[in-house]
Amino acid sequence: MTPTLVREHLAHAGSAPPRVNPRKRARDWSEIQERMLLPLHETVHERLEVGPGTRLLGLACGSGLALLLAAAKGAAVTGVDSRPEHLALARERLDPDGPLDARLVQGDSPADAADDDSSPYTLVTAYETVGALDDSGDLGDTLAAALPLAARGAAVVLAGWGPPERCATSTVLRVAAKLAEPLRGAWRPARRDDLEEVARGAGLRPDGSGRVACPFGYADTDSAVRGLVSTGLFDAAIAATDRKQVGKELTESLHPYRRPDGTVWMPNVFRYLIARVP
Repeated sequence: MTPTLVREHLAHAGSAPPRVNPRKRARDWSEIQERMLLPLHETVHERLEVGPGTRLLGLACGSGLALLLAAAKGAAVTGVDSRPEHLALARERLDPDGPLDARLVQGDSPADAADDDSSPYTLVTAYETVGALDDSGDLGDTLAAALPLAARGAAVVLAGWGPPERCATSTVLRVAAKLAEPLRGAWRPARRDDLEEVARGAGLRPDGSGRVACPFGYADTDSAVRGLVSTGLFDAAIAATDRKQVGKELTESLHPYRRPDGTVWMPNVFRYLIARVP
């Protein structure tokens, strides 16, 4: 959602604050939260006809779900991420020594994924939620650094939250903004042109967009809190208060979305933008 990509830009970016256990958060992301974006990944892969012949570079690839989906379609995938805890989980999924054409690289820059023996990438993905944090400039720099690795005309995919009124989770994320004030790095609502502004700032040409329903569903409130914290969108709030206070406020804000059986369900819409390398 850092967002890194590659800070995890999109929403689980940057290094964890002292009050967050990086290994636990990575596991919570992998086991609870990452699957919420599965409809987004599947829609993008279908629209761009990902498959044999696709060379994909995943920025801030996290624990590798999107890469796994692409590799299973026959794509050659490379993931780069600065967080060893997330990459360790990605390696469990992708097994670079196994049958899938997958490579994982720990690094702070897309340049770390350069491979002199390979042809340019035909697809670059930045599946972090652009606009969730006020760090779009960082993402623009990351994308600009990735362009020399991509073929001319290659697709670059950015993702972000849809309109706040279409995202039930936005009301919960306001807790992050309230607790984090006045620290920089708090969540903010998405703006209509967030994706386009980042793409153009990186020297890319927007070439189509779409919206995808990505509901957040959890087995119970505890799972919801763990999953949401794993995005990194509450890091500033945790730094400003503490993990217990954030958990308490989150639990209260989730109450309207609890079902009689104890599960938590929040409808959301995510937006993606396809841009092209000039």
